[in-house]
Parts: sequence; C-alpha cells; structure tokens
Amino acid sequence: MRRALELAQQAFGTTSPNPAVGAVLVRDGQVVGEGFTQPAGQAHAEVVAIRQAGELARGATLYVTLEPCCHHGRTPACTQAIIDAQVTEVHFSVVDPNPLVAGKGMAELEKAGIRLVAGEEAEAAKKLNEAYFKFITTGIPFVTAKFAASLDGKIATRTGDTRWITGEAARREAHRLRTTSDSVMVGIGTVQADDPQLTARDSQGHRLPRQPLRIVVDSAGRTPTSSQLLQEPGSVLVAGALIPQERVKALSLAGAQVAQFPDKNGSVDLKALLAYLGQREVTSVLAEGGGALLGSLFDQGLVDKVVAFIAPLIIGGAGATPAVGGLGSATLGEALRLQDVHTEQLGDDIMLVGYPPTAGQKSEQGK
Repeated sequence: MRRALELAQQAFGTTSPNPAVGAVLVRDGQVVGEGFTQPAGQAHAEVVAIRQAGELARGATLYVTLEPCCHHGRTPACTQAIIDAQVTEVHFSVVDPNPLVAGKGMAELEKAGIRLVAGEEAEAAKKLNEAYFKFITTGIPFVTAKFAASLDGKIATRTGDTRWITGEAARREAHRLRTTSDSVMVGIGTVQADDPQLTARDSQGHRLPRQPLRIVVDSAGRTPTSSQLLQEPGSVLVAGALIPQERVKALSLAGAQVAQFPDKNGSVDLKALLAYLGQREVTSVLAEGGGALLGSLFDQGLVDKVVAFIAPLIIGGAGATPAVGGLGSATLGEALRLQDVHTEQLGDDIMLVGYPPTAGQKSEQGK
C-alpha cells in the first residue's frame, strides 16, 4: 500500500477533478502490475495496473489507495474491470466519499465474491486527496493560504520591496505547490505591486504544460491589461464586484474572463466566488496573498490549510506590509492556532504547514 501511495503521488496535480490514486497488483508475492490515475477522461489507477498485468491479474491481490469506483462517468467503472480480470482480493485505504461510490464499490466487489480489506494507510491516503475529499462532499474548493514572510511576519518592506524574502529552495517548493493546484489566487494589490506571472514552472524555470487557473480578486477591475499574468499561457479570471462595463470590455479583450460577485459592502463576496469555482470543478485554490486577501479569507473562516515560508530576516517598520491583514483577532484567545503542524528546513528558511481548527475544535480550544 505504501508503494500504491507513492504511485498516487506521481499523479497528484494532474487528475482534477478526479482524485490521485495509486494501485499495485500482487500475485504469488510478486508485483505484476502498477498504475496511477491518468488525467481526467483517461484510465484510472486500477485499470492501468490490470492492463499492465494482463493474464497475471487473474487470482492476484489488488492494493489501491481509494475505494474503486462503480459508476460510469468519463470512464467505465473500475469495479467491473476488477471483476472481469478475476482479481480475488482487494485492499483499499479509504472509502470514496463521492455519493456515487461511498460504499457501493465495496458492495459490488463483495457481491462478486472478492475478499476486501479496508483501512491500510488510511490517514496518508486522506491527506493526499484532502482537496478532493472537501470538494466532493461540499462542492467548494479546498483553500490553501500560502505566504513567504520574514521572522517578524512581514511580506514587504516599508518601501514595498518584496524580492526575495526566501531563498531558492523555498521558492522551488512554492512553485511545486502551484503545479499541484487547480488555481492560484491573488488580490489586486499584489498584481499592482509585483506584476506576477503566477505560472507553474519546474525547477529549471520552464513553464509546465498544465497551468493553474490564475484568479485576481479585484473589486473595481483595476488589473492592468499589460499585466504579465495576462500574457502567459493558461486562463485568467478577474473576480470583481462593481467593475465598470468599459473595464470589463478592456479586460475581456486582453484575454481575461470577468465575473462579478458583489457583497453588501461592494467588495468581492469570497464565499460566492468559491462556490462559483466549485461549479467550474476547480477543486483547489492556492491563495498567495497579499495580506488583504489572506486577511479576508481568514476572517471569514475560508482557509483549510496554511503553508508559510519563514525566512530568518527581521524587516521591522510600522509601515512594512504584514503577511495577513484583515480584522484579525481581538484577543490571543481568539487567535487561530494551527493543528497537525509540521515543519521542514528549506535552505536557511523554514516551511511550516498546518490546519486551522474546525468550528467544533475552536469551541474546545476556547474552553
């Protein structure tokens, strides 16, 4: 099953809106077939492994990181492929939360006389597909807040200088996060200050074939039509609130998609934006800042995960830009304390990954 998880990792970021799944077929103690989920519309992991095994799949044991699907979507049901191949035993990590599956795959395999074993490496399998698990059960994308900050929590100096706070290793990891996300989101302040490309690039700086949707949260449509992000391959969405029609036209002519989500204060309704993205089958959002956007996401409880790159720098200055703005917490007791935290050294920098508590967990923390 650990090998199946390794295979699933190879598919991570290429399968959306499907989950990244790995599969290994074993017969007489030997691996006879391996596979991972191909891009949407192509073969699932189980089918790839069965095709590789050929006749050796008969009587074999299948290890797969998610319950096999039993419905005909973009591809035929994996359960039928397993039954047809005469696999005799299936080990899977976790039940697929998709209502079209959710135990039905297990039932079909059991009905065919196939022995089932569930739960091996379940936590690792859930963590790998955390975005899929949220999206398939809520219709809302999984939101990761990512920022690079100094030791005193600044993302820019008082003069607006931002490059570079972190070193090369941390920047490579930040690009890897883009490659595995369906979308990258920034606020208009970041576009105006930094003119970012927001593209996914490999360790050599080359653009990757699959680019995330680039989203600019821009209430009034101030995104310059000369912005680098509008010159790069891939799609751009300008999410506005009260964008004048002439700016809508200008941005559209520059290649952007424009959609408006006004809230009662004339700002972008972020919940409505996320619901819209879910309808477009965007399963994950990497929110890269700036501080105003991240502050709004945190204030509204819309962040599912935090990835913070901390550099051993002291920037100082009351006018320097903080990583997270917004209203924030009135007391330390109300402050958001991350859970399931782990850290990693990247050159001289530290990457900290953690998860905001759920509503129930917040109540427990407050006691």
